Amino acid sequence: MRYIYNPSTDPAFNLAAEELLLTQSADEIFMLWRNRPAVIVGRNQNTLAEIDETFTRERGIPVVRRLSGGGAVFHDLGNINFTFINNGNPTEGLDFERFTVPIQKALAAMGVACEFSGRNDLLIEGKKFSGNAQHFHGGRILHHGTLLFSSDMADLSGALRVDPEKYRDKAVKSVRSRVTNISSHLPAPMEVTEFIKALMDFVSGGASPDDMALTDAESKTVESMAEKRYRTWDWNFGSSPAYNFSKRTRTEGGLLDVNLYVKKGRILTARLFGDYFGVRDVDALEERLTGCRHERGEIESRLADVNLDDYLHGVTLPVLLDCLF
Repeated sequence: MRYIYNPSTDPAFNLAAEELLLTQSADEIFMLWRNRPAVIVGRNQNTLAEIDETFTRERGIPVVRRLSGGGAVFHDLGNINFTFINNGNPTEGLDFERFTVPIQKALAAMGVACEFSGRNDLLIEGKKFSGNAQHFHGGRILHHGTLLFSSDMADLSGALRVDPEKYRDKAVKSVRSRVTNISSHLPAPMEVTEFIKALMDFVSGGASPDDMALTDAESKTVESMAEKRYRTWDWNFGSSPAYNFSKRTRTEGGLLDVNLYVKKGRILTARLFGDYFGVRDVDALEERLTGCRHERGEIESRLADVNLDDYLHGVTLPVLLDCLF
């Protein structure tokens, strides 16, 4: 078993590191790592349907898609991620619990009783602190999970808050649970870095920290993979399943009812209904939106030279952008 502590807090780099170790290594792996504030969405999810787009945009919180399925999660520096990579075959089926046993034993050794529950969660006193997911590739299995240690619960709930009525799709939906931080249940206070060390010591049996880093060559390859996949709009948003978006907003110009059909992240059809006034036919505005990414910056650029008041009297571009998300 190779034990890795990855000190990077860049979510794109860290997810690329998992992919490298899964696809380009024969080693069995245990890795601990953290992300600065980010939303990580499951492989089969509609990204925009899982996040509060305004909350994440205004706070500069990146949104990154991972390889594994399951629901969207919020990461910050108070959350520790653990990764196991072993040889395994999809025909053996999903088995989340066996990879969480070392975590349960480590927490028990620190004085925290927890239990595996449902399909893929760990609970303390009935509240979730760990969600787990898996991905198979070429006879290898990637299992990773979150460990809420001292996460900001306000950011966690804010980043993942979205109106479920706006999106109609067949994507995998996240299931929200009551959550708790491990730090609230420890018999004595502990810093997150102390917890990481204690967890690694327990699982590794005291392996030397000097042997736990990615090599320079691995880091260089990981950075390239992050650029090509995990920092791209096409992967993080464009890979979402097709969906219908609808939102009704009361504006100063009247009621505006937006309906979009989006596939591979691009608007294929746009319809704008309502009791607003305009001197030009709104069809031309709908055509402007067709083919555009369902992404605020690109839509803003596409409509920058349009006199919106001709089509939607009293509706400014910032207001229209808010209506489209």
